[in-house]
Amino acid sequence: MKRAEQLVAPRELPKTVEIAQRLNWLRAGVLGANDGIVSVAAVAVGVAGATSETGPILTAGMAALVGGAISMALGEYVSVSSQRDSQKSMIRAKRADLRRAPRANLAELAQVYERKGLSPATAALVANELTEHDALGAHLSAELNLDAEDVVSPWHAAFASAIAFLLGAVLPLVAILLPPVSFRVPVVFVAVLLALGVTGWIGATIGGGSRTRAAARVVLGGALALAATFSIGSLLGSSGLVG
Repeated sequence: MKRAEQLVAPRELPKTVEIAQRLNWLRAGVLGANDGIVSVAAVAVGVAGATSETGPILTAGMAALVGGAISMALGEYVSVSSQRDSQKSMIRAKRADLRRAPRANLAELAQVYERKGLSPATAALVANELTEHDALGAHLSAELNLDAEDVVSPWHAAFASAIAFLLGAVLPLVAILLPPVSFRVPVVFVAVLLALGVTGWIGATIGGGSRTRAAARVVLGGALALAATFSIGSLLGSSGLVG
């Protein structure tokens, strides 16, 4: 291994970025499941407040499940597509810049390593050797924290988001359809709030935040959402506007 590669370990960055991306995907999955739990539970509880018939509850719940999963997938696809376009644009711009001004870019790369703590002589050595090996990759890693081979996929993001939402949405549907009519709403409240506590705890663990505070926030938010929709459904049902 060349001395410059030993000094800066340039291939370690993609591994670090890959780990960070996996954690981001995991956190996004937790958030997607959380959305599925809350949104479908709120719809199901709202309808259950207006009527005790299983048909309307199932219909509304399934509509919320399918519509929410598609909406989540579409939103994630659009968001990640924009990120992917931005990454590709930066890669194209850097490639063109390297062709146009290779010496200036070499000096710039050396300055990057100087700012990271290397001596001018060592920084120049590192910049030269990495440029000989892979000029584009060296600049993307050092300057933009990018890897040309590791551009995000909007399709993967959309699929993961939809699956996470669906998995979360199944819980409130099962919780409201299986128990006897008189126990439906209490069972949903308990199951949903427990699940939200778990997702909040996991999300905080991944992000490194306070797990207790995170769990309390999502549980409180979920409880407010369920209480609000159940109250609205009950008012509509008692008013005679909903049969």
